[in-house]
Amino acid sequence: MSVSGQPAVRLSGVRYGQSHFQLGPLDLEVPAGFVTAIVGPNSSGKSTTFRLMLDLMKPDEGSIEVLGTRIGSGKRTELLRRIGYLPEEPYRHDSALRGADKAEFYRYWYPDWDDPYYQDLIRLFEVNPSLRLGSMSKGMRRKFDLALTLAHRPELLLLDEPSSGLDPIAWRTMIDILHRYMESGERTILIATHVVEEVKRLADYIVFMVNGRVLGMFEKDETLTSWHQYYFMGSGEQWLGALSGMPGLAALGETGGIVRAVTSSAREAEAWLAARGLEPAGRNAMELDEILAVLVEREKTVGLQGTKGVRT
Repeated sequence: MSVSGQPAVRLSGVRYGQSHFQLGPLDLEVPAGFVTAIVGPNSSGKSTTFRLMLDLMKPDEGSIEVLGTRIGSGKRTELLRRIGYLPEEPYRHDSALRGADKAEFYRYWYPDWDDPYYQDLIRLFEVNPSLRLGSMSKGMRRKFDLALTLAHRPELLLLDEPSSGLDPIAWRTMIDILHRYMESGERTILIATHVVEEVKRLADYIVFMVNGRVLGMFEKDETLTSWHQYYFMGSGEQWLGALSGMPGLAALGETGGIVRAVTSSAREAEAWLAARGLEPAGRNAMELDEILAVLVEREKTVGLQGTKGVRT
């Protein structure tokens, strides 16, 4: 079990650099007993962050704790047996192995391997483990790898784009299995995904990540309730100044005679608008991909300002 009262994962001042990419500094705490989704564009650093947590890569700076164990403390084998990791892409070096042979290897490696549970997962996913891994379709290989990842009932699941290659039926099966996996309240999932519906169905918390930086961690239901966009008819000259003080203002602009204002604090914004007699022509709650787009654009703006020596 995770250390009582401690997050499942803690990143403190973590930096990792390559010639074409800089990650961090990352400061993040992943709560134990919940599902946290990392959402961001490609090349945001999600997969790199997972590899750092698993000690597959070494940070240039900072510290990482996973399940109460500091990465690099010499307890790597014991820690990895408590974690289930599903990488974004399957391993290619084992393509000649049959599924049953790889399962036998996992059974030896993980003392807590639950064979009846593994057999149930194989049946639910309709996987044929007698096939060679290289002969499996992308979807079947994904389902097989997910079954392996879950079969030792790990305390922490790290899932990198888990639904890649899954058809809608297999996707619904995966969602149901992961919900049941969390029923005990003692397990944690950290998932990197591009699938908005996956976040809605699974996540308790959302981490938005862009260009190697964490832009924030939010409670999912509160986020979907609080982020709204409002539309006002007329010129920017008429509205932009009047709306600049809106609570939670995250974006404000004009396109084709329509002014759009985005807020992350809808309740406060509604009261603010009403107090000033400002009536929008339309309003709606925002989807996660729309929220991410606003955060990405804001991050770009901050970056451009930074290159001019302006700090915001």
